[in-house]
Amino acid sequence: MTRGESMDRNPTHDRGGAGTGTIDFAQRFAGSETFRTLFREGMGLVEETAAYLDGPGRSESRDLTRTGSLVYATESMRLTTRLMQLASWLLLQRAVNDGEMTQAQAGQEKSKVRIDGPTTARTGPGWDEVPDMLKQLIERSVRLQERIRKLDAAIYGGEREAAPNPVFAQIGKLNQVFGSGN
Repeated sequence: MTRGESMDRNPTHDRGGAGTGTIDFAQRFAGSETFRTLFREGMGLVEETAAYLDGPGRSESRDLTRTGSLVYATESMRLTTRLMQLASWLLLQRAVNDGEMTQAQAGQEKSKVRIDGPTTARTGPGWDEVPDMLKQLIERSVRLQERIRKLDAAIYGGEREAAPNPVFAQIGKLNQVFGSGN
């Protein structure tokens, strides 16, 4: 057996029981180079976003109108929330890969992780003022989110229904009220 493998992590051992010969995608994926690449990409995006928001993004946001500032603040919060949820999912999968937890334990823990939200409004008042770099980071995070959603469905089965988040509903209302004027 190679590093990190055990009888319960054998790639040909399926969830339904031994003897079927089917491949358990979750176990196979967690130890793959594809996952390691995805993990590095996700964590790199978290670091890149933090550096941007703490540096150039902070400076760029000072030059925005009131509406632009509100959109910038809203979208940067959504971006960081999205990235923290995606990083949590990636860390859970890495813990499975490293043998720190079982796939079942990760499945229970991931119920606390919301990889299905928050969404980003890419149109509307003030969106055209959002700095291009922030828009690029948002787009990259949304693409990463989609990839992780698909992997989550493949690993854990089915799509989880998105529960409404009251915080984002309130942000939307604030955007409607304050977004109409500059």
